[in-house]
Amino acid sequence: MGKLQEKLAGQIPVWREEAKALVKEHGDKVIDQVKVSQVFGGIRGVKCLICDTSEVALDSGLIIRGKPLKELTDKIPEEILWLLMTGEMPSEEETEDLRKDLAERMEVPDYVWKVLEAMPEDSHPMCMLNTGILVMEREAKFRQAYNKGVKKPDYWVSTLEDALDIIARTATLAAGVYRMRYNKGERISTDKSKDYGTNYAAMLGVDDPSGDFAKLMQLYLTLHSDHESGNVSANAAQVVNSALSDLYYAVSAGFNGLAGPLHGLANQECLAWVIEVHKKFKGVPSDEDLTKFAWETLNSGKVIPGYGHAVLRVTDPRFDAFLAFGKEHCPDDEIFNIVAKIFNIVPGVLKEHGKAKSPWPNVDAGSGSLLNHYGLQEFEYYTVLFSVSRTLGVCSQAVVARALGAPIIRPKSVTTGWVKEQVSK
Repeated sequence: MGKLQEKLAGQIPVWREEAKALVKEHGDKVIDQVKVSQVFGGIRGVKCLICDTSEVALDSGLIIRGKPLKELTDKIPEEILWLLMTGEMPSEEETEDLRKDLAERMEVPDYVWKVLEAMPEDSHPMCMLNTGILVMEREAKFRQAYNKGVKKPDYWVSTLEDALDIIARTATLAAGVYRMRYNKGERISTDKSKDYGTNYAAMLGVDDPSGDFAKLMQLYLTLHSDHESGNVSANAAQVVNSALSDLYYAVSAGFNGLAGPLHGLANQECLAWVIEVHKKFKGVPSDEDLTKFAWETLNSGKVIPGYGHAVLRVTDPRFDAFLAFGKEHCPDDEIFNIVAKIFNIVPGVLKEHGKAKSPWPNVDAGSGSLLNHYGLQEFEYYTVLFSVSRTLGVCSQAVVARALGAPIIRPKSVTTGWVKEQVSK
């Protein structure tokens, strides 16, 4: 048993008692009200889910297990995963134990590559990644344990094993998909001496003599790891896993949601707009030219990609982290400098325009320019990067849910006629 498993075994009984006591003492109390506009608006803002791994505060952004994101930007993915799972930062010994555990699990079975090699050459990389995850379902330890009659209090044990397997192998799978789909040559083997983010960067095969791209991947995986459980990818995975479908099915469902243009494609759309600006002005535009172009974009009925957020009403701290990274590592890159200039200009334009609920940038406004700088310029692949990162949060949420004995998710639906009847009373 690894140190993470030992840590959780000690914590879970406490978590269970806390949840049980809350429901017993306050189960009948109302914590939210639902408006008709919310029912018809995608249930946005309705407080009806429990997510202990992270929260998104209106005025400060992502908070992972009580720690603001700005305190975590120098951490590696292993540390973030431990924090997501346990609520505590790991010691050096615990980090190293988890690093070794993930490194030992990173090899993807040969039969998976054979399936992917049989797919059409122009298959979308997200479809290839998702196919690989589903093909590996035969490895699911939870399903094997369930079929043998494992007791409900122990569901978390095999779920954790599946979580660690999936997290480790997703990086290898995603890197292999990149090499295969874009004709980059043979797959690159994992290095058991490296941490998760550095391993992923190396397996992609991006030229990285300075090691800065590996640092970017470590940061990227941290920043996109978790974002509450109400977003499409996390919520889809949570609903599927609540039926006791194993994590391979659940993670696949999350990836399917992440592939949607309204969720996981935003960073490539942001970069496309920045490149359009660069091409139009043959370099970095003046403040005056950029202001004029921003107004032209808005007046044509389009939005400025990367600005505004469903929850946040401040600059996304994840954008701040990417901006700081770019200023340190690629301050002379014209595409990045346009991103920085947009940040100085566009919020003022959006405020004057008056229609955006939030004029501030989200994480997607900056990440694409950094990937582009290091040569990762296949836009379709960007959602796969997002998927590798989000696997950390999705799997952590599943382990916690099974540890707490969370029930199947089954909200009540009503008809439009019922709503009409209620509002007429």
